[in-house]
Amino acid sequence: MDKKALVIGSGPSGLMAAEMLGRAGVKVTVAEAKPSVARKFLMAGKSGLNLTKNESLDQFIESFYGKHSHLRPILKAFGPKEVMAWADGLGADTFIGSTKRVFPKVMKASPLVRAWVGRLLNLDVKLQTKWRWIGTGDRTFFFETPYGNETLEPDVTILALGGASWPKLGSDGTWVKWFKANNIELHPLGAANVALRINWSHHMARHFGQPIKSVSFHTKSLKVRGEAIISEKGLEGNGIYQISRAIRLSEKLYIDLLPDRSDKKLITLLTKPRGKKSYTNHLRKSLKFGPEKLALLQEFGRPLPADPTQMALLLKSLPVKHQDLASIEGAISTSGGVSFNALTKSLMLKSKPGVFCAGEMLDWEAPTGGYLITAALATGRWAGTKAAQFAKTAS
Repeated sequence: MDKKALVIGSGPSGLMAAEMLGRAGVKVTVAEAKPSVARKFLMAGKSGLNLTKNESLDQFIESFYGKHSHLRPILKAFGPKEVMAWADGLGADTFIGSTKRVFPKVMKASPLVRAWVGRLLNLDVKLQTKWRWIGTGDRTFFFETPYGNETLEPDVTILALGGASWPKLGSDGTWVKWFKANNIELHPLGAANVALRINWSHHMARHFGQPIKSVSFHTKSLKVRGEAIISEKGLEGNGIYQISRAIRLSEKLYIDLLPDRSDKKLITLLTKPRGKKSYTNHLRKSLKFGPEKLALLQEFGRPLPADPTQMALLLKSLPVKHQDLASIEGAISTSGGVSFNALTKSLMLKSKPGVFCAGEMLDWEAPTGGYLITAALATGRWAGTKAAQFAKTAS
């Protein structure tokens, strides 16, 4: 008798799980609440689809926050090299950028998704859109669909429901209620890789949309060299995203406005006679400051110290006064999720035999730069492979 699988969620982890199940000869139905599949994946591809990062496996895994023991075998089975080979097999023609980040040559997700969906259809995978999961019975799953309620009774199920960022694209975190009702251990969902909220003074308005380059951000535990954008609501961009976890853990944030200049060099520059120049012009010309950096110094550093030594310290460690991180809805990804304590090594729920979890809903966290998509694909592949094995051995 044919074995049947249900995958709830059609992001990269869900589609990869469906592919593994289909390849194993299991009949698969993918249930997606939205009108089309892979919506967040497609959104990520609009600004250049960063699939993975071409670095050693150990270095790659060390970039994930916290303990890595649960993810190590999963990423070892499907890491950066495997992601590149998989994407190339779908016609993506990947290339490695100057920062070792890997992209498809077209820099978009849509061609890859179309090819992937075609592959899944050839494996006889059913893609059901506008199917919203509304509950479960003993072995049944209930869905609200455009044609009325539907009930499925699969041999195995994979939950690939995402986190809680960008809810309009499908990852709304509503699945948390079901897990809590079933006493399954969770760690609270939080905003990860997210912008910083700042109530700017009106003087900053003319700098909105401008980049801040050649700076570094640091907290008590972390230092990051990266860029940011001054937006109407605060600071955003890769440099801020990388340090957002430390901010979430209540560490104070500082900017080094001149990371390539030592304290000693700055003191020498600041000690030069300024003549008739105003103090601001003296700073701008001596330090070769652009208007954005000068504006940040004025915003967070006033009253500016006249003493060169004190000013040098301020330039190297400018305290950022902010109103915390932006909301989880606008985050690139989320922290927290299903605890690995609640899962077997196969990513199956210990309390729900035959039900597996994959993707961002698991309790792992990583920076941007290819780590997020790779881990989503890898956990989906792992859960799909293990679920196919479970289905074939189950009575």
